[in-house]
Amino acid sequence: MGGSFGGRFTSWAALAALIVFAVGASAVWPREPVRASRGMVVSVSPPATEVGLAALQRGGSAVDAAVAVAFALAVTFPEAGNIGGGGFMVVRPGDGIEPVVIDYREVAPQAAARELFATLDSRLGHKAVGVPGTVRGLAAAHRRFGRLPWKDVVQPAVEIAERGLILDAGLAGALNRLVGQSAAFPEFCRVYGKDGGQAAWAAGDRLTQPDLARTLRQIAEQGPDAFYRGEIADLIVAEMQRGSGLIAKEDLAAYAAQVKPPLRGTFRGYEILCPPPATGGTVLVEMLNILENFDLQAQGRWAPETVHLIIEAMRLAYFDRACYLADPQFVPVPEFLVGKAYARRLAQSIDRKRAGNSAALAGSRQIKLADEGTHTTHFSVIDKSGMAVANTYTLEYSYGSRVVVQGGGFLLNNEMGDFNWKPGRTDRSGTIGTPPNLIEPGKRMLSSQTPTIVTKDGRVVLITGSPGGRTIINTVLNVVLNVAEFQMDAASAVDAPRFHHQWLPDRVVFERRVGEDHPELMEKLKALGHTIGKPSGSQGDAHTIWVDPQTGERHGAADLRRQGSAMGY
Repeated sequence: MGGSFGGRFTSWAALAALIVFAVGASAVWPREPVRASRGMVVSVSPPATEVGLAALQRGGSAVDAAVAVAFALAVTFPEAGNIGGGGFMVVRPGDGIEPVVIDYREVAPQAAARELFATLDSRLGHKAVGVPGTVRGLAAAHRRFGRLPWKDVVQPAVEIAERGLILDAGLAGALNRLVGQSAAFPEFCRVYGKDGGQAAWAAGDRLTQPDLARTLRQIAEQGPDAFYRGEIADLIVAEMQRGSGLIAKEDLAAYAAQVKPPLRGTFRGYEILCPPPATGGTVLVEMLNILENFDLQAQGRWAPETVHLIIEAMRLAYFDRACYLADPQFVPVPEFLVGKAYARRLAQSIDRKRAGNSAALAGSRQIKLADEGTHTTHFSVIDKSGMAVANTYTLEYSYGSRVVVQGGGFLLNNEMGDFNWKPGRTDRSGTIGTPPNLIEPGKRMLSSQTPTIVTKDGRVVLITGSPGGRTIINTVLNVVLNVAEFQMDAASAVDAPRFHHQWLPDRVVFERRVGEDHPELMEKLKALGHTIGKPSGSQGDAHTIWVDPQTGERHGAADLRRQGSAMGY
């Protein structure tokens, strides 16, 4: 059971030689999950999934596999996979060892100041880059929970970068489009354009990344210090100086991933493990606490009453996000937000016959506004011992800042835009920031990333997460509710349609399938006073593992909204 290449190769080189960037199954619902008895890896990129599965089959832990997947995605899924960005990893080791969160979110450079961004009109370019955290974060996870040598889990990515990636039509078209829009970033065009952007990629072409291979080999052989204190750090600083960026050598040397306890919530006897502030974990737990006060299952998944209550929980929790959430090392985040008593009061405030008023919630508060990119990626892993990993990481925008480090071959993030970098201005999507989330040197910017592990009776039941900017939290909520409230299996929970409300703008956005399958629902929600936004083609990309509580069988569900794969053994 599992991957098409799994178990056939005796060396990473042989594996890399045959890997291609393959499109996953087409979006046909319903479908069966991938089943396996021991280990499972689910990610957006089939080659990266294959690399993770091979790590498990070699006796590696779930963290070994996760680290291998993360480095491979920097090669095979460059729009979000990265070494120049950051993210969050939730690890549940099992065997009585406490779960942890590895927080490797980017931080603001010491030279960052609010005034620098007051007149900055572009979210691209050198000034938008935060200090990357990915390499330190992956190393911190591996140091605690890895079984295979560090070099062995990085090496597959080196070999894929060297031998080249066979492009499918989708990636070829995306690169052609982006290169055409990136004349201001010549190194991006050189690395990702065919013949430096002078020709167009086509399906079947091979993209080699020799500079990235060299960078990854240094990381494999020298460890994370190669990136933060060695030659790679020098390349990053030189790149910053070329474009008047803010990151100095001292910023890189000082960067540290944070290892901390997860935020814990409960819902209907399930335990929710997710990252603490400044992430989407607080919002997820708050929404689940509110909804625990209602019997949604008795009403039915798509009953107007059920959907209305979920929308109202979203509205209330996203309002609290806007008011309170930020880096807790700089701003105190109230503990009551994840309390059951607070959730009961919020639940009692919901009018079951009428939509809430988002503007009235704000009152006279001046809520400042910020943008948030949607181009993130999530993957889920479980090994034969039951160690589970949920990892979400990002460059922020698709292909980040478009800045490729000259000589290094890797993209840098544009995460500085996740701060309230331009207070008082709405971005094109109307997304809302939070007053505490103002730029300060050394501060982690607010994130919606919500990698989540769900357990029951001491056993892992669900591993999930998603990209999607502010929709991330509600995508995870939809999946968790589908399993914990509506008793769906992995494939059904992931495939089911989704919807999103984020307080402001005051509208609910459904995936198009909801309106097609439940046209009467839209009319009933409008009658309750809800504004229905233009339907989305898809929301999120929740690569998920569900574990059968009776048999322990692992069910992997790659989200069919994008290409992706689930492989197990």
